[in-house]
Amino acid sequence: MNSQNCRVGTVTPITSGSEAISVLEVMYRNFIEKAADVSQADTRLAEFFKRKAQNIKKVLESLG
Repeated sequence: MNSQNCRVGTVTPITSGSEAISVLEVMYRNFIEKAADVSQADTRLAEFFKRKAQNIKKVLESLG
């Protein structure tokens, strides 16, 4: 049997077009939900998630 090498941490790029937009929309909604969930417990973490969502929103606006 041949040994197989795997690259830990490899990333598959998001393709352009409607698939990319739908993936980014899901990511945006997830960050918004996470920010809402932790807003009472940890405000710094909530701000982090909000900033991530804002960055994704900017990308979505530039694609759309």
